[in-house]
Amino acid sequence: MLKPMGLNVIDQFTSQLDHISDVTVSGRITAVRGLIAECNGIVPFLRIGTRCRIEPGLNRAPVMTEVVGFREGAALLMPFQSLEGVGPGAQVFLERAEANIFPCDQWQGRILNAFGDPIDDLGPLAQGSAPYLFKAEPPSAAKRNRVAGKLDLGIKAMNAFTTCCQGQRMGIFAGSGVGKSILMSMLARDARADVNVIGLIGERGREVQEFIQDDLGEEGLARSVLVVSTSSESALMRRQAAYLTLSVAEYFRDQGKQVLCLMDSVTRFAMAQREIGLSAGEPPTTKGYTPTVFAELPHLLERAGPGTGEQGSITGLFTVLVEGDDENEPISDAARGILDGHIILNRKIAQRGRYPSIDILKSVSRMLPDCNDQAENQLITIARSIMTTYEDMAEMIRLGAYRRGGDKEVDQAIELYPRIEDFLRQGVHESCNLEDSYDQLAEALGLANWRQVLGGQA
Repeated sequence: MLKPMGLNVIDQFTSQLDHISDVTVSGRITAVRGLIAECNGIVPFLRIGTRCRIEPGLNRAPVMTEVVGFREGAALLMPFQSLEGVGPGAQVFLERAEANIFPCDQWQGRILNAFGDPIDDLGPLAQGSAPYLFKAEPPSAAKRNRVAGKLDLGIKAMNAFTTCCQGQRMGIFAGSGVGKSILMSMLARDARADVNVIGLIGERGREVQEFIQDDLGEEGLARSVLVVSTSSESALMRRQAAYLTLSVAEYFRDQGKQVLCLMDSVTRFAMAQREIGLSAGEPPTTKGYTPTVFAELPHLLERAGPGTGEQGSITGLFTVLVEGDDENEPISDAARGILDGHIILNRKIAQRGRYPSIDILKSVSRMLPDCNDQAENQLITIARSIMTTYEDMAEMIRLGAYRRGGDKEVDQAIELYPRIEDFLRQGVHESCNLEDSYDQLAEALGLANWRQVLGGQA
């Protein structure tokens, strides 16, 4: 009788055998134009998304490609690597039709490339028994669980003012150099999720090790799976890294775990899809983005969220790089309409030295006010009102045009605004849980026994 371990190995082997083709299908490259190679001879066997392998010959390494379109009877192949050395007549072989991975719990603490291969020099990656598609469909809307239960993010400004729930999807919107990556590292270390899945999409190569060693640290990496695709890699690699990030998150969700999925950034995913679409001949629309960009964005982002039945959930926090600090540029506008809230990082706030540089008055969580009790909602309403009053009068206060005693609410705002600013300031290696976040905000507002006092208000 086989032992359970033996059965597990056999199950893994037979499951992967099911995805290996026993027929060799090959064609030839007929033309190469820019980033696209045209292939004939196997077109009837191909579909959008099919993987093909080009053999350039002359002792050159094979080039993996994906079918991105068809033109005048030829298949358009886009490479995952460079097309250097590929020319007319090069042989093309059909790979398996569906690209998938076999994740397992041992992937925690590992760093992967867009193919799901390890790049951390820690040896081969363990393989699970069940395949997960790179491009999976989101769960059925009619069968999904509801978003429920607060998720402690460890950042007091977000805990108090943009409270996030398990299975919620939030966008972090900011220009370059305003602190997105630092905020992500704080979330990866301090959020109370079971496992983190982090996708660095189109990241600068030099910043990857800095993020792993300085920002994430050993503790953060130990409970995370990190997917990396740098800006020097092809558009297909950058796009696939985003798909892989969600596929790994879906595996852990199916194990009943609460998953925190962090992706930096959705904008670079959109740029990769734009590059693919333009190469395949799609017409450019707003700011050069092709129609498939706006079709793929919801397909990607909707994969995060609650599971079905007894499954866990994927809480998604996706950074959006705001070009030119324009919060209404096309990708920001599209993402804001899909996600369940947005956190705005403000360059002026960062320039005056307050980190994280969250603009509280422009940031929204769509789970509020339903996820809070009456006292918590009253507390953040009072704080927001004070901040709004101060911001409305800020110019007059700075110019000295306002004198104390003119308006009771303005006087109160002048007194309490600096305390709220101090509350919003948090060091990179500091952490603050949900309950303490509310208590510290109440202390900044000078409210003692705030739950009893505010909970009894109508």
